[in-house]
Amino acid sequence: QVKLVESGGGSVQAGGSLKLSCAASGYFYSGSNCMAWFRQAPGKEREGVAGIHAGGSTTYYTDSVKGRFTISRDNGRNTIYLQINSLKPEDTAMYYCAATLGLCSADYTNYGYWGQGTQVTVSS
Repeated sequence: QVKLVESGGGSVQAGGSLKLSCAASGYFYSGSNCMAWFRQAPGKEREGVAGIHAGGSTTYYTDSVKGRFTISRDNGRNTIYLQINSLKPEDTAMYYCAATLGLCSADYTNYGYWGQGTQVTVSS
């Protein structure tokens, strides 16, 4: 059974940094897959933030986070990370880790595996 567990969220001031982690377990991790970060603010749709393919060579970022967010993965630890720098109040959201056996995309409907989320709150 696939399980994703996020950690690392918190409350920070604008301009601060956080590093989110997502520990994965289950058979999919050793195969061809994409793992990604999504976020959802109250009253808004779930948004694809960043994704990284199994080999680590293919990544995507949504435009609003380019240059500030960095996704990475450590296959030895079965973990992906999201380094978030220069945080803005509009980054406030629940951040979710997701996984799919397919290609990376920003469409949340393509992902069949989800973590429980970790809250990021940015104050101005």
